[in-house]
Amino acid sequence: MEKTGSIKKLLGNRIRELRREMGLSQEDFADKCGIDRSYMSGIERGVRNPTLEILWAISGGLDLDLSHLFMFKTDTNEEIETACCDS
Repeated sequence: MEKTGSIKKLLGNRIRELRREMGLSQEDFADKCGIDRSYMSGIERGVRNPTLEILWAISGGLDLDLSHLFMFKTDTNEEIETACCDS
């Protein structure tokens, strides 16, 4: 589970980037999503592991489809391919 921390940081950075593009403070954005500001801070710092319901609320606050939260960029600015799982 070594990669768990890195995915949380990627997600947190992505959410922070999108929030800032909207011109919202962390507190205003947390209020818009119905999430405690300190919890939102933990998500953006990559120390919290948000549930699907929280991610749904965040994507709604950003006016984006949930999948857009996971469109990360690598250090070389290439989008990471999201793998489709056909189980």
